[in-house]
Amino acid sequence: MDNLAFGWEEWVALPDLGLPAIKVKVDTGARTSALHAHDIETFGSAAKPKVRFNVHPIAGRDDIVITCSAPLVDRREVTSSNGESEQRYVIETKLEVGGQSWPIEVTLTNRAGLTSRMLLGRQALNDHITISATERRLQPDLSYDVYHSAAVRKTAPKRALRIAVLSREDNYSTRRLVQTGEERGHTVEVIDTTRCYMAINAMAPEVHYDGKRLPRYDAVIPRIGASITPYGTAVIRQFETIGTYCVNGSAGITASRDKLHAHQVLASKKIGMPTTAFAASPKDTSNLMGLVGTAPLIVKLLESTQGKGVVLAETKKAAESVIDAFRGLKANFLVQDFVKESAGEDIRCLVIAGKVVAAMKRTGADGDFRSNLHRGGSAKVVRISKEERDTALRAARAFGLGKAGVDLLRSESGPKVLEVNSSPGFEGIEKATGKDIVGKLYDEIEARVKPQPVRKRKAS
Repeated sequence: MDNLAFGWEEWVALPDLGLPAIKVKVDTGARTSALHAHDIETFGSAAKPKVRFNVHPIAGRDDIVITCSAPLVDRREVTSSNGESEQRYVIETKLEVGGQSWPIEVTLTNRAGLTSRMLLGRQALNDHITISATERRLQPDLSYDVYHSAAVRKTAPKRALRIAVLSREDNYSTRRLVQTGEERGHTVEVIDTTRCYMAINAMAPEVHYDGKRLPRYDAVIPRIGASITPYGTAVIRQFETIGTYCVNGSAGITASRDKLHAHQVLASKKIGMPTTAFAASPKDTSNLMGLVGTAPLIVKLLESTQGKGVVLAETKKAAESVIDAFRGLKANFLVQDFVKESAGEDIRCLVIAGKVVAAMKRTGADGDFRSNLHRGGSAKVVRISKEERDTALRAARAFGLGKAGVDLLRSESGPKVLEVNSSPGFEGIEKATGKDIVGKLYDEIEARVKPQPVRKRKAS
């Protein structure tokens, strides 16, 4: 390495942490280097522990936060210049300065009261460095402007993420989310939604689980069962309040799960769907049916899932009988036009981050108009039209869902949205298409958790 001259203050970069510009105080009296960090939490396995922490790289700008993670090297007691000792986590990272780079050990500590965000100790100063204690910034200047530009995202490294999957089921989809995340170096924790409880206050909202506060997650992937939608969405709202990125937001899940609300959302966006009618307690069943059209009709419980509570009434009399039976049970239901030409087939489009990443055609079991795979239906890959693709994207966007299964019927008047599923399973569509859908979801999560540029403040 070429010789470098350092003053008592220098600009450096820590690229592996996503810190392209940071001012350091060079202190040969200190043995170990120290980085200002807060919200420091360990995660990962005992064999390969990691540490996640936040850094404010610019003094006085607490709105600029870079979230970092790194393998944990050690935990050791460090005595500061004022004689106070504390246990600190130690990481190893690359120091970049003057066109050269080398690995250094850094301890993590809260330096909030100090203007220099980092202290460079003598362990980090290689033999090729000479120190001029009376001068400053002998190496090329960097600029904090990088944190106000798109470069902060471009230079952000791929880092290990801590991700929560909200799920009560050990099924294919949950296992795939864990397996794929861990293969990418992330830590994925499955959280039973019903065992979460919340501390709701203005200063420090928290989510607790089994007697402990849940840590800070980089992302939450909700897989909320229909039976616990109200409580599950309350838990997601709490994560949203904290500022955690949730793949699907609480509002979108709530709207998509309420079939009546969902149809109203689709109608408001002028998205094609089968003609639908709903009433709390219509005195005249035939009027309700008349709003939809002639038999055959679909009568559907609002709480129906996976094809349960969905009845095809082939004649007007059959429809009246089903409606009277549902009303007798005091059940909420809607009546829907039966799209005959779809012939027991529908198309499931899987939308992730505004793109249809896969599509399959589902065909009902013999004699069954419902195409749900849970009911014995079959699936195969299908090529969809531009109109079908656009309809699926508009439907997912209408609910603000980052991940959605949009079910379409092919009708003579164009694609009709049957349902927007905010918690679609991955098994059927991955096996039918051979695509790594879960990997595409992680691509989006990794892109979304990168730091965002923050506007400069106007000089006062």
